[in-house]
Amino acid sequence: MTVNAEKSNGGLNWFVTGLFIVAQLAGGGIVALPTAVIQSGLWTGIFLNILLTIMACSTSIMLGKSWLILQRRWPVIYKDNHCREPYPEICMRALGPRFKNLASICIQLNQFGICVVFLLLSSKNIQHFLKAFFDINFSFCLLILILALLLFPFTLLKSPEDFWWAAVLSAGTTTIAVILICFGTLMDSSVCAKISVGMPPNNKFSNYFLALGTFLFSYGGHPGFPTIQHDMKKPKEFTKASIIAFLILSMLYLPVCILGYIVYGNSLRESIMNSIQNVWIQHTASFLITGHAIFSIIIVINPINQIAEKKFFVPQVAESIPTFGPLLDLSGGSTQTSTALIYPCICYLFLNASEQKFKLKETNKNIKIKFN
Repeated sequence: MTVNAEKSNGGLNWFVTGLFIVAQLAGGGIVALPTAVIQSGLWTGIFLNILLTIMACSTSIMLGKSWLILQRRWPVIYKDNHCREPYPEICMRALGPRFKNLASICIQLNQFGICVVFLLLSSKNIQHFLKAFFDINFSFCLLILILALLLFPFTLLKSPEDFWWAAVLSAGTTTIAVILICFGTLMDSSVCAKISVGMPPNNKFSNYFLALGTFLFSYGGHPGFPTIQHDMKKPKEFTKASIIAFLILSMLYLPVCILGYIVYGNSLRESIMNSIQNVWIQHTASFLITGHAIFSIIIVINPINQIAEKKFFVPQVAESIPTFGPLLDLSGGSTQTSTALIYPCICYLFLNASEQKFKLKETNKNIKIKFN
């Protein structure tokens, strides 16, 4: 049984789909990964970056192939009609309703946590921007509420196909921000590199686990990938989109991490932005990262918007956590690990085995018919 899983009208091309993946992942990683490299050490940090790039890209491809299996075997449900929860549906077809429920909980916590991190990051950057250039002390908590209200109408858009522009703008602002961060860091190297020490703060072993949580957060946006793939003109090209996306991510992450380690050393804490000495570069880069985070919220919240509104009391969560660092580590070390690295492998293994059995049964039926 062969079904061509392609959209006949419209849909995202593979390059824009790759930008969607970059848009979901890049912002928090660029800001926080240099600190994670300080905590883990330079060579360990580089190794983890490369390893997780390969692992996350592989599991992304597995998710894409799993979705194609669903479209081939159940075309009426997953190809001809719009599916609102493709990731949970993959889990259900692989291991049943209980696994679907478990995956749904992890996905909702994961996506919601990412949005809260981006909301906190955006609000903090806007607060610093207003203070630096206009000498305005605006309430951080009030900024969170205002920004959330302004973004709310955009989160009601139906699917990624309706806000492809958010992915393009998000990826563009991130790239410019990385260039500015690298330029500002190099400008500081003549002074800061002489007094920095590239060792984990206090040499605590626990820092390595915190660093791992940050690394996992920076590569774990997988719950939204099937939703994006579902809106592609040719879903079978999701493999190309995954490869280009994670290549772009590695090119964005590695220069910032290496330069941050060499120049600022253990003076880095929550964000590399605060270490850049040139005020204009610091705040311009922060402004661009804020733009990325705002556009990413629209993308990340979309797959679980309806479910989150029903199950979670959203307005109180961001107000109760003043900094994004601990939440980023917690999310990366818990739900991100499951949804980005574990579930895709399990689902692809079971779905692929199931499809092979299905093909074998079809072949046996054809043989019996011909023999009779």
